[in-house]
Amino acid sequence: MHPMIGVFDSGVGGLSVLREIRRELPHADVVYLADQGRAPYGVKTLDEVAAISDQVSRWLMDQGASTITIACNTASAAALIDLRARYPDVAFVGMEPAVKPAALTTSTGVIGVLATTATFQGKLYASVVQRHAEGMTVLTRACPEWVELIERGLDDGREVQDQVEKCLSPLIEGGADTLVLGCTHFPFLTPVIARVAGPQVTIFDPAPAVARQVKRVASLPRGSGQLLMATSGDPLRLERVAKDLAGIETDQPVLACIWNDD
Repeated sequence: MHPMIGVFDSGVGGLSVLREIRRELPHADVVYLADQGRAPYGVKTLDEVAAISDQVSRWLMDQGASTITIACNTASAAALIDLRARYPDVAFVGMEPAVKPAALTTSTGVIGVLATTATFQGKLYASVVQRHAEGMTVLTRACPEWVELIERGLDDGREVQDQVEKCLSPLIEGGADTLVLGCTHFPFLTPVIARVAGPQVTIFDPAPAVARQVKRVASLPRGSGQLLMATSGDPLRLERVAKDLAGIETDQPVLACIWNDD
């Protein structure tokens, strides 16, 4: 079994990161797990998400992953530090809300961060804000409805427009001129977010920076660019949404991953 890059998320949001990783490393072999049977992570406790992240990481290691990308802000907040300590031979790359570039860009001094409730509760988020946005106003909004829309494969239309307007309004009215996408599902809504927010607002998606970090830390032989996808939910639904939302197709059927409680 040759080394691969493992990527996981509670669902299809991590495909926004996977897409960037494949652009940076087109010849790397990648295994992607969407844990849709237990989605969403964002409404669970951090302890629950940490336990799930450990189980998922071990599954990816069993497939040959020597580098694991936690393509989920909630799971990164809950588990990244512990996973690095527990598995020192594996390179873990996590998601961090892009508060730093937003703080360097804002003219109003007001940053809007869009994420899940669990992400905002984690130490990682508090640390990022403390390090990079001291003295600034950081407005936060949890938008679980957006996650649900993307899981259904919806990235535009009246329902999407309404939900984006509902979530964004308090941030725009509060003077935010930068928006941080703190959930990997949200980049798929960027065109709608930009339309609603207006041209004066800058949107930050951390996925390209995360992919560059994966390229830096992954010690991999040149692969064939093979992609293996698995889900603890419906394989056909993941296959369809991956193609429609992210333009990602696999050479082989999506695996069904069944968890045994351990």
